[in-house]
Parts: sequence; C-alpha cells; structure tokens
Amino acid sequence: MKQKNLSSLSGLTFSKYTPEEVSDFERVFEIFKELLTHTSGDIEEAFSWLEMLDNEYAIFNENYTLQDFEEDLRKRGYIKRENDEQGNTGSGRGKNLLTAKLEAALREYALDQIFGKLKKSGVGDHRTAKTGAGDERDGDTRNYQYGDDFSALNMTESLKNAQINSGIGDLRMTEDDLIVEETRHKAQMSTVLMIDISHSMILYGEDRITPAKKVAMALVELIKRKYPKDSIDIIVFGNEAWPIKIKDLPYLQVGPYHTNTVAGLELSMDILRRKRNTNKQIFMITDGKPSCLQLPNGEYYMNSVGLDEKIVTECLHRAAQARKLKIPITTFMIAQDPYLRKFVEVFTATNQGKAFLTGLSGLGEMIFEDYERNRIRRI
Repeated sequence: MKQKNLSSLSGLTFSKYTPEEVSDFERVFEIFKELLTHTSGDIEEAFSWLEMLDNEYAIFNENYTLQDFEEDLRKRGYIKRENDEQGNTGSGRGKNLLTAKLEAALREYALDQIFGKLKKSGVGDHRTAKTGAGDERDGDTRNYQYGDDFSALNMTESLKNAQINSGIGDLRMTEDDLIVEETRHKAQMSTVLMIDISHSMILYGEDRITPAKKVAMALVELIKRKYPKDSIDIIVFGNEAWPIKIKDLPYLQVGPYHTNTVAGLELSMDILRRKRNTNKQIFMITDGKPSCLQLPNGEYYMNSVGLDEKIVTECLHRAAQARKLKIPITTFMIAQDPYLRKFVEVFTATNQGKAFLTGLSGLGEMIFEDYERNRIRRI
C-alpha cells in the first residue's frame, strides 16, 4: 500500500508534537492545593504533609526543594507572612497566611476536579420558555411586527425575501421582507448553599467535610464564570446556622455540633426573601439526620437517637414553608441508612423539591447536573 506523503498536502503545515512541560512549581502546586483543602487552609500543616510525601515519593530534588517552593509561593503572591498582614516590617518570620489569590486558586482547583474545565461566558444563561424581547436568540424566526427591535433582524433571510419579491435588478427592501429572530429571556437565579458542619461529618474517621467543601468552592467558581448574573450565599449549620463568606470556604471545619437543619432552612429562606429576582433555590449538603432545635427560650433541644418526632415535624414545617415561597430544596444526603432515606423522601415530597442519596464520589457531578437543569424555569 502506497504511503501518503503528508508534506505534499497543499496549504497544510505539520509540526512535531511536543508535550507541554510542567514546571517544578506547577507540579508541586497541584499537590499542595489538595493538601490545603484537607488541612482547612493550614499552610504549615500542608508543608508538613509535603515533607512526609517527599520522604516516600521524592517530590523534591536537589534542584528544587521545599524551601524553593515556599519562596515561589511568596514571590507569586499566593502566601504572605502574618506580620505583613499587620503592616509589621520587622525581621520576625510570622505565620504563613493564604492570600486572596490562593483562595481563588483553590476554588478553581475544586471546579476543575469536580466539574471539569469550563470556559468563562459573558452572561448567565437561565433559559425560560417565555419568548419575546429577550436576550438570547433561539433559532426560530418570524415576520417583522411593528415595535420589534431592529437588532433582532435576520438580515440574511430579509435580503432573501427582498430578492424574491423585487428581483435582483431592482432590489428593494420593504417592511414585508423583514424577518426577525425569536429570543428567550434569561432569568437570574439566587442560590443558598447549606453545608452541614456537625461532628458526624468526620465521624468514624471518614472525611466527609472535604468533599462537601470542594463542591461548595466548585459551585461558587462555576457561578462566577458561567452565570455572573446569579447570586450565591453560603451558610453552615451545626447547633445554629450562620452565613460565611466565599473567602472562608477553604478554612471550613466541623465542630462538636449536632445538626440543626431547621435553623439552616430558616436562615436560607430569610436570605432568599430579600432577593429581588423570582428564581430561588436551596442546596443542602448533609450526612445525617436533623438532631437539634433551638427552643423559643433560647435553649437547645437535642436528640441523637433515631428520628425525633418533634425535630422532624419542625423540619417538615420549614419544607412546606419554602414550598409556599416557591423555593425548591435540593437535598444531597451523604448517607444510605434506610430510616434516613425515608425522612428525606417525606421531606422532599413536602417541599416538592429534589433529593439525591449518594456516596462521596459522585456528589459534585450531581450538584452540577442539578444546577444546570435548574436553568429552565417554566413561566
């Protein structure tokens, strides 16, 4: 069989493929970001883990040491000294701190891990079924009507009509020739992400908070890139519920808490009530049953044994309240216990939301899928 001479193909230039080289810094930086997520932003602990890994896997060499890596982090603006933060120019070393640049890099790292490489788009794309003077063209066309925006004109189809109606020799375009493209409105979405930080998230030596943290950071980065018109608020809940800032996500840790789901739902609904757009939703990541309530007198009612009827009733009441406010709740339960499954089924039916019972590996993929599917809101 005659071999083709690729060099003889006209107009094509071929070059030898050279794999992209990864610098020592980038190679170690990937490992370091993973360690930082596990250590909740503790740089010194992450450095200690790097040393242990180096002893076993030879991460560093004589040409690139841990000290070189630390210096590169500082030169590139990823870490800074505590005394720099306080404006102290003395000679003391001070504690290493993450900069905003490294916090953003951790969110991007989580996004790439969970959702894959995504290109940033200019606007959000929550689609609706409502046509009219929207901001997204959907491919359908119709005849021009008085009052239509001229920016929606399909010039190719309009010129084609003009040629058919008046001929090429005497080409004229009239109102009857004009074709416009249908558009659909893009809605904005307000999301509250609830993260369970009760003690069970690290119970029995199983780390469940790190995957939950990664999902939260990835979801934030996803919205910032693909849906910049959206808003996302993050709250954590244990015995109580409170909001945290995006920059606090890498440092998130569990505490000696029970699970006050009611407090988390109440705070989420309070946040969403203040949002002006109509598309609202709650994502709740939890690994256990609700086990705590705050009573009107300020005291806590707690029960870790089974499903407490009083606590469950209050949870279902909040689910129904969110339904009346047209706020769907998507629950991601990191558990497979039969009695928890039953609770989640009843909770979801009361809210008419969604629920996923999952292990840790598929959590991010399912949140991403649900967030994408929630782009479509029927009007």
